[in-house]
Amino acid sequence: MSRRLARETALQVLFQRDLTKEPLIAAEAVQRWATEFSVPEASIPFTQELVDGTIAHQNEIDLKIAAFAQEWTISRMANVDRNVMRLATYEILFRPDIPGRVSLNEAIELAKRFGGEESAKFVNGILDRIVDSVSKVEQK
Repeated sequence: MSRRLARETALQVLFQRDLTKEPLIAAEAVQRWATEFSVPEASIPFTQELVDGTIAHQNEIDLKIAAFAQEWTISRMANVDRNVMRLATYEILFRPDIPGRVSLNEAIELAKRFGGEESAKFVNGILDRIVDSVSKVEQK
C-alpha cells in the first residue's frame, strides 16, 4: 500500500473542495482522483479515511492550526498549505496509529511537491508545534 500516494490523493480532494466551495461527494472525488493518480486499490480505503476524517473534524482542526499559526488566519494561508496542514493535523490528532512525526514529515514532502517556495518551512513551523503540543498532553 502506498500511503504517500494516498495522502497526495486526499490532498487533491481536500484542495478541490476548499477551492471550489461546492458540495462534494467525497467517495466520488476520491475515486476520480485515485484513478487520475493510478492509486493502488489497496490504498483507496486509507485515502477515503483521510478525506472523511479531515472533513468531519475540520472545525476542530482549523482551530488547532489557528492556535499555532502566529499572525496568520486560516483564510489567509495558501490553499495548498492550508489543506496539507489540515490533512496532517487530522492524522496527528485523530490517528494514534500514525506517529505524529511521520505525519509531519509526510506533510513537509507534500508541501515541497505541491506548495510554493516557502510552503515546506511554513507547514513545518506550525505542525511541529502541534506535534509537540499533542506529545506533551500524551505524556501527562
